[in-house]
Amino acid sequence: MKKYLLIAVMAIASVAYAAAQPRAIGANLGGSLGFSYQHGFGEANMLDVAVYTPIAVGRGSVWGISGIVTYDWIDPFGATVPWNEKGEWHWYMGVGGAGGYFFGGNTGYVGAAGHFGIEYDFWFPFQLSIDWRPVIGVGIAGSTVGFNTGGLYEGLTIGVRYKF
Repeated sequence: MKKYLLIAVMAIASVAYAAAQPRAIGANLGGSLGFSYQHGFGEANMLDVAVYTPIAVGRGSVWGISGIVTYDWIDPFGATVPWNEKGEWHWYMGVGGAGGYFFGGNTGYVGAAGHFGIEYDFWFPFQLSIDWRPVIGVGIAGSTVGFNTGGLYEGLTIGVRYKF
């Protein structure tokens, strides 16, 4: 009986701990339109999940979907942005993975991703950020497999998120 009570207490504590972590949801706009979710792990770490769709419209446009998941360190090395008025400035960097598929051209990619950015957290539950998410890995176009370098030069976005 004591074992079941201990398991129940640990399960409730785990759910309470996960619910108490800060989260944010919003959109990123750059070469693609993206939707992002951030889940904080304490004050210094977060998981960032972003899903993108190309926004190029017109003749010859390519439709697809891609995603990037990174584990980020907030204000790494103890370095903080010194000018904090009402809100707070933070910078972050992280690593993770990415993949995507583009219809019509039968192309895709998979690889490692980085995440570098700076954000301003307002005194109300709103956040603005500028991010760069370079991706390096394998690109697949039809039956041809090659090195994907396009992700190194793209990936600069402006983010707007609601914090909850």
